[in-house]
Amino acid sequence: MIATLGMYDMPHARAANDRLWAGVRDALGFGPDMLTRDADPWKIWQASDLLLAQTCGMPYRTRLHDRVQLVATPDHHLPDCPPGHYFSYLVKRHDDPRDLAALASGTLAYNEALSQSGWAAPVNHLAAQGLTPTTSLQTGAHLASVAAVLDGRADFAAIDAVTLLMFGDNDPNARAMLTAFERTTPTPALPYITATGRDPAPLAQALSAAIAALVPDDRATLHLHGTLQIPAAGYLAIRTPPAP
Repeated sequence: MIATLGMYDMPHARAANDRLWAGVRDALGFGPDMLTRDADPWKIWQASDLLLAQTCGMPYRTRLHDRVQLVATPDHHLPDCPPGHYFSYLVKRHDDPRDLAALASGTLAYNEALSQSGWAAPVNHLAAQGLTPTTSLQTGAHLASVAAVLDGRADFAAIDAVTLLMFGDNDPNARAMLTAFERTTPTPALPYITATGRDPAPLAQALSAAIAALVPDDRATLHLHGTLQIPAAGYLAIRTPPAP
């Protein structure tokens, strides 16, 4: 039986995620003692013995929606954002005066092509303004995209709002070197899923109870305040742009 909470499992947040999982397991009355880490997420998401995982909205709508069951959607209490939704911040170096139209002629750093926040959200945002990224650089992770912008290998990037907040909590000096100059349209936040054939209702209840029982410091570390039920249609309705 597998459980993983890898989408926001930064080193400084691992202990908080462990305590969150312990709360879920206690509320359920069963489950693995430890979270699975450092494994191929695609294998985990599609495993027949998956108990609980979190995935990204784009993998869910493009490949997973008919292979897994939705459990719940997290609520992060993001500013000016509907409950259960999130967005990406477009970031550039703090001393870069260019606007989005000028930056689009440079290099967009993105984590991976199947990322809602790192690829689909910024490409859709650019398209709404009649723009496309001239050049792109795949980095493999949001924090690697931040590093690419900071060291000049890329001109701008789209970073999941929760990731950017957590990055700023952990490294405020590096965060101060970035300017978040625009934000993308909110979409449903990263869904919790379970294997097909498993009843998601007890998992949703256990997850909600575990989040409610978090101590304030853990809730602040994870920027996690509750869950909602957003139907699959809410994820499937989002436009998927062409791959880079």
